Parts: sequence; C-alpha cells; structure tokens
Amino acid sequence: MRRIVLTVYALLAFAAPAFAVLPSEQLSDPKLEARARHISQELRCVVCQNQTIDDSDAPLAHDLRVILRERLLAGDSDDQAKAYLVKRYGTYVLLKPPFQENTLLLWLGPFFVLGIGGVLVVSYLLGRSRLEAAPQLSTDERARLDDLLKPDAAE
Repeated sequence: MRRIVLTVYALLAFAAPAFAVLPSEQLSDPKLEARARHISQELRCVVCQNQTIDDSDAPLAHDLRVILRERLLAGDSDDQAKAYLVKRYGTYVLLKPPFQENTLLLWLGPFFVLGIGGVLVVSYLLGRSRLEAAPQLSTDERARLDDLLKPDAAE
C-alpha cells in the first residue's frame, strides 16, 4: 500500500508542470501558441528560480505567460517579446543569461573554481612525490637493530 501511495505522489509531482499553462492562457492560433511555448522554455520563473514559466504555477509565472502572449498577439517577434520581458524583469528572467559584464562570474566562475581545484590537486601530487622514502639502514645499523630485536636467551 505504501508503494502505491508513493508511486501516485511521484506521478503527480511529475505531472504538475503539465498543468501549469492553463487552458484560458493558451492562444487560439496554434502557431502563436507554439511560439509562446518555445519562448517560455527560455524564460525563468523569478519566484521558482529553476523552472521555466511554463513549468511553474506561481502567480508571477502566470503573469509572465500572459504578458508574453499579449506581446505576441501585438505582433512582436520572438526577440522583441523576450527583450520586453528582460527590460521589465532584468536578465535574471532568462534561463541562459547573455555573456556580459554583470554575468561574467556566472559564466567564468565554474572554470575559475575548476582551475583552483586543478592547481590544488597538482600541488598535492607534487608534494607527495617530493616526500623522501625512509632512509635505508647501514649494515652496522641493521646488525644493531637485529641484536636489539633478538629474543633474550635468558628468558
């Protein structure tokens, strides 16, 4: 029974994004609706952060979907509609932000961290290779050690 309940919850969790775009939001023109869906896959819900506006059921995502469809109905191109939303909400609304001055850390940060990690790994490996092996005992030292480790005959 527990498995069935968990399976139902999992299916509902995966089906939730399918219900985000309400039928009342959809455009009657299939080509415009397809354009709106394509554009909205590139736009982030600023409330949910890692969901597209199509996947989110947040009120702000609903507003963004409506604004996008209004812009398309007004005759905007895909780029113009996205530019309108970026102007209004900033580049944060884009799932793939442009490479510009204020997003340099976002684009180059992973490479910077990877580079630091590489330097640390190389320095660690070089430090290990520089460790000297334990010095070998001379013949006299080895004989003395053997004498010390011999079991006493008196015992």
